Amino acid sequence: MAKWGEGDPRWIVEERPDATNVNNWHWTEKNACQWSQDTLKRLLVGLNIENDHFKCTVTDLDKCQGEAIVNNRKGKLIIFYEWEILASWKGSIRGKEETIEGKFTIPNLSEENDISEVDVSFSLKENSENGNLMKEFLRREGVEKVRDQLRLYLKDLKEEFSKGLILPKKDETVAGAPKETVNCLTSQFNKSVTVNNSQSKAAKSESGKTHTKTLTMSHTFQCTGSELYAALTETDLVRAFSSGPAILELKEGGKFELFGGNIHGTFKELVPNQKIVQNWRIKRWPEEHYSVVTITIEQQNDNTILNLVQTGVPESEYDGTRENWDRYYWDAIKRTLGYGSFII
Repeated sequence: MAKWGEGDPRWIVEERPDATNVNNWHWTEKNACQWSQDTLKRLLVGLNIENDHFKCTVTDLDKCQGEAIVNNRKGKLIIFYEWEILASWKGSIRGKEETIEGKFTIPNLSEENDISEVDVSFSLKENSENGNLMKEFLRREGVEKVRDQLRLYLKDLKEEFSKGLILPKKDETVAGAPKETVNCLTSQFNKSVTVNNSQSKAAKSESGKTHTKTLTMSHTFQCTGSELYAALTETDLVRAFSSGPAILELKEGGKFELFGGNIHGTFKELVPNQKIVQNWRIKRWPEEHYSVVTITIEQQNDNTILNLVQTGVPESEYDGTRENWDRYYWDAIKRTLGYGSFII
């Protein structure tokens, strides 16, 4: 065992009271879904938007659909959140007996948008002259009031919910740290690869041969080449971005399996930090039909470029396969590991 100050810090056992997650190197994750829904409801329901002439109160949170996760990767706090919100409101105009009701929607509360860019759209239950006056008032003054509450949500997500996720190192105090347990790799989103076309079988010619195409794509990641290679080959990281179990036998001829077995195959070639070649297939493809996926990793001065060439993709599966690579691999890696999303 290496002593403090010697050797690779990933393998050094620190003198820590909890004896876990040395140097914050390992992946840890907290599911913030229920906490977020409760917090957003607390911040929005009961919110008053008023001046000398108009008064409006948010009465209910009808819909709060989405997800939120807070991760620690190598001592960096990575926050992912994406919510679609629908809420009800009631209001009145001074001197008028009419009660005006309506909704407001927030379709794009996510880390990809600054709070100042989040859409807040007010609508009326029934159109009327007074209702239109109220709607115009809410458009002028209500949007920023709602955004202020969303800023409080984000502040609490970063500062309160995330406490204890990055653990103290040697000689750092643990005073004030919350006692909650941080679970590793426990994103509770059971995602599965979906097909974006109506055909369940790849088209074949009369001779029984599958018609195929070659798929190429390129993506840029804000990380080193070694980090991107690790994201595609280290079991814990693959489980993290795929939000489920993964099997990886990291050797030529070794098997791999992701997304509940929907994606599986074997490794043909592995060049650390540079290249991965796989026999790759989707479960529903014609039996024994494999494509060949070649991934090359090119580290630049300030980012890393991934190039993918996939030969032998069934023609009828081409569009769905391309979309699934983007959605379930590249976007998920950027979002989950912080290689293209919000890092603080």
